[in-house]
Amino acid sequence: MDTRGLLDFIIISIPGLSPRDRLFLCEKFDLEGEISILSREDIEKILQKPLNRYAFSMEGVLRQAEADYRRTLRQGIGFISWKDAEYPPLLREISDPPVLLFFRGSLPPQDLAPAAIVGTRKPSGQGSRAAYTFARDLAGAGIPVVSGLALGIDAMAHRGAVDGGPGGIAVLGSGIDMVYPSANRVLAGKILEKGGALFSEYVPGTIPARWRFPARNRIIAGLCRGTLIIEAGDRSGALITAQFALDEGRDLWVARAGIDSPLGGGTRRLASDGAPVLENAAELLAEWQVPSAGGAIPQGEPRSSGEALAFSLMENILRIQKRSVYGGKDSQERERQENPGDCRIPGQGQDHREISGTQLQCQGVHGASH
Repeated sequence: MDTRGLLDFIIISIPGLSPRDRLFLCEKFDLEGEISILSREDIEKILQKPLNRYAFSMEGVLRQAEADYRRTLRQGIGFISWKDAEYPPLLREISDPPVLLFFRGSLPPQDLAPAAIVGTRKPSGQGSRAAYTFARDLAGAGIPVVSGLALGIDAMAHRGAVDGGPGGIAVLGSGIDMVYPSANRVLAGKILEKGGALFSEYVPGTIPARWRFPARNRIIAGLCRGTLIIEAGDRSGALITAQFALDEGRDLWVARAGIDSPLGGGTRRLASDGAPVLENAAELLAEWQVPSAGGAIPQGEPRSSGEALAFSLMENILRIQKRSVYGGKDSQERERQENPGDCRIPGQGQDHREISGTQLQCQGVHGASH
């Protein structure tokens, strides 16, 4: 722990703060002792906002920060402050970056600009194939691939990144030790095995919650130079990621597979608003002037009969996952949704702590521009 001590843990433990409030305090203070002596009223005066909706004391905040810090160390989870030199440079530039970023695995080199690949949790076969091959070919060319570890397009993008390169980055809407959905815990392990990373702004033990996933999407877009929407319906959460990318002035594309898909209403809307349509990874690499690895492979074309078989097996797994999550009310995954504690990584503790944050509302994408 550097001279900041528990400062950043204290900041994120104060209830009722928005990401921008936390960033303001992070910029204002440099030492733990500067904030630990303040009262709740002092914090309210500094932020010029009341916090009386939240029942807390600074003594309780300090105890929680200490407990979170010790838990993080005990579980071997890394963390970097917004003020650290190792903080991802593109994420640092957004309007509301997380003050602390927790991670497992290897941080990507700062001179490599990642690309995000996201889409619906219930894709078509062509959407699944597009996500896999785009990610595989980008990873093979040295582009870190970022996604959200959700079922569907996210999972296929992560699998492609694992098969094509060093694994990429999965951004969680829960604590690092609470991989969700549990069906993707093995995939998360493969990302780490290939030299990738898991990222989260939430302290270990934070359970998945619906409002955390839109908040997570700003980090997916913020880490990346550009975001590719593979296939998205009219109300898909991927459109939130697209909006974040546009708001931060990042590149935004849509995949041809999503345009042609009956499930791609949101994808077509982005294209009609001006988002460029990509046929394959070679077009993205050409726009970024990055040489492809051994020549581009047309979207959807397997490299070998072995890979074609592997892809067929992955599609079968995806169908099984869909049935378990969206099927009957007695399914195992639905039980996990009602009791997210079942989603923790084996061997981890059982403190499923809730923390406060700003709930981001889903919004449509208007006036997409590049």
